Amino acid sequence: MNASAPAKKPEPRTNDPERTQADILTVATREFSEKGFAGARVDLIAEATRTSKRMIYYYFGSKEGLYLKVLEDAYGRIRQTESALRLEDLEPVEALRTLVRFTVDYERTHPDFIRLVMNENIQRGASLARSTTIQQRNATAIDGIKAVYQRGVAAGVFRPGLDPVDLHMSISALSFFNVSNRHTFALIFQRDMDSPEAVAQRRENVVEMLLRYVSV
Repeated sequence: MNASAPAKKPEPRTNDPERTQADILTVATREFSEKGFAGARVDLIAEATRTSKRMIYYYFGSKEGLYLKVLEDAYGRIRQTESALRLEDLEPVEALRTLVRFTVDYERTHPDFIRLVMNENIQRGASLARSTTIQQRNATAIDGIKAVYQRGVAAGVFRPGLDPVDLHMSISALSFFNVSNRHTFALIFQRDMDSPEAVAQRRENVVEMLLRYVSV
């Protein structure tokens, strides 16, 4: 009779502060997005990352500091990915089409980001107000869409007089709602909101609405 193999011990955490912080932020993003700031527990984050609350506070200062860093990273990722679209190399109509499709797809595939934003709005933006980093990163989003819009106006394909911030808000709203309300819509109207066909159709509907809004 063969003896049963001993249980495999978890690998010890290496002395890699950057990796440790990245792991903590990954787990903390999930914890805060699912439970909000008040419901999230730092001890569960510590347990899941095989570290300690003391170490988390050493890196991030406090639960509030960790939450703020999660928010900053969440906004930073979407803005960094967005900047790689190279919209300045595209004609205005195609640039706007690319931006809208990207926003719809990114927010659909990053529900944690949507939940974080929803939770922060419930708190009236109290934590976000303390972060100049988030405000600076989102200013680049407005600069980008403003440049696309102004090129479109100059080319005679976009109508003048629109506010780039309002245009950004409209793109965000149509993309955000697809995720924030998809469960209630699916239940109320008995529709499969997540099938590839439904996702593709909704994406193109949003693109069409925005293009018709800005076009001459």
